[in-house]
Amino acid sequence: MPKRVLPLTARQVETARKPGFYADGNGLYLRVAPGGSRSWVYRFMLNGRRRDMGLGPYPLVTLASARERVAAARLVKLDGTDPLEERRAGALKARVERAKVVTFAEAAQQYVSAHRAGWRGARAVQDWTGTIEAYVLPIFGDLPVAEIDTGLVMQAIQPIWNTKTATATRVRARVEAVLDWCRVRGYRQGENPARWKGHIEALLPRKSKVAPVEHHPAMPYGEVAAFLAELRYVESSAARALEFAILTAARSGEVIGARWDEIDIPNRLWIVPAARMKSGREHRVPLSPPAMAVLEKIAETRYSDWVFSGRQVGQPIGKMAMLLTLQRVSGRDDISVHGFRSSFRDWCAELTQYPSELAEMALAHSINSAVEAAYRRGDMFDRRRKLAEAWGRFCTAPATVVALNASQRAGSRA
Repeated sequence: MPKRVLPLTARQVETARKPGFYADGNGLYLRVAPGGSRSWVYRFMLNGRRRDMGLGPYPLVTLASARERVAAARLVKLDGTDPLEERRAGALKARVERAKVVTFAEAAQQYVSAHRAGWRGARAVQDWTGTIEAYVLPIFGDLPVAEIDTGLVMQAIQPIWNTKTATATRVRARVEAVLDWCRVRGYRQGENPARWKGHIEALLPRKSKVAPVEHHPAMPYGEVAAFLAELRYVESSAARALEFAILTAARSGEVIGARWDEIDIPNRLWIVPAARMKSGREHRVPLSPPAMAVLEKIAETRYSDWVFSGRQVGQPIGKMAMLLTLQRVSGRDDISVHGFRSSFRDWCAELTQYPSELAEMALAHSINSAVEAAYRRGDMFDRRRKLAEAWGRFCTAPATVVALNASQRAGSRA
């Protein structure tokens, strides 16, 4: 009959100094090292091999705690599992889980790094990060993404939903994008708390209800010719850029960033690269005789790769240069440079018989219908050239024109 091991007492554990192993029963031992330090060991046999499993140092782990740990390990062994291997697996899992703990601020930064190559320049990155820094990070930037819920998302967007609806809409969409990225990367699970459809839309009024669509204030097309006549008296790069923008119905950013290597003088063509287009697609712009005249005048004193050079050497005109010129020449502050695109669009609709899709293509607007986009593979360039020339004639008429004559109307059907 095996000798029964008497359990250790708290006093024995406290006073043990001689190096060796002191049995407590059920495989639990107090190990005293040569230097006098003490620790607990669970000694057991598994598959014919002796295994020693450390349970922690004394007195951090008391005698009572050591017995509880042995009891738990024996239950694991009873199921046929090696307690040592299970503990290692648990530690590995814990390390993996800790590695997945990413704050929203860290996730947003990683998201930007992963996607910035597909965005349109530094300005887009600044706009994206700016809204996150202003409205999101103060609310839950330092929280793990796995803990972000609908309540936190609402704290970020609800205060500005009625007053800065467009900004709030972008903020919500960007939070949703970051959290979707986190789910795919394994940083969080479950539904996205920033999702609009079937979720946030139930908590907030629709954007159209609180912030009706605001169009860029535009000059009536009947006043454009007279304005351009005044603008031609102004000798500045910004004035020529504004004139060129009106004649081509291009966006301000496209005009400001125009370079001479994009201009095909012999073919009267301006090719705007995809990187500078809102649609992300290259856009061919036919140049009317008045638009070519603007370029020819600038070419006489060309000193930069930029078509519209600014005061700072090697840089184009500033972002506000055309607007300031517009306000100074017109004497008004209620119209915008972008609004001339609306002037062009209204002129197309009211004074010509060109189809609306041709005008939309001239403005480089995206095609909403996927089916239409799939079938319309061309850019109607020849017809757009005729449209551009008609607009050029209208803009350079000696007096304000309110209607096209019969020959112009006939030509617009071509």
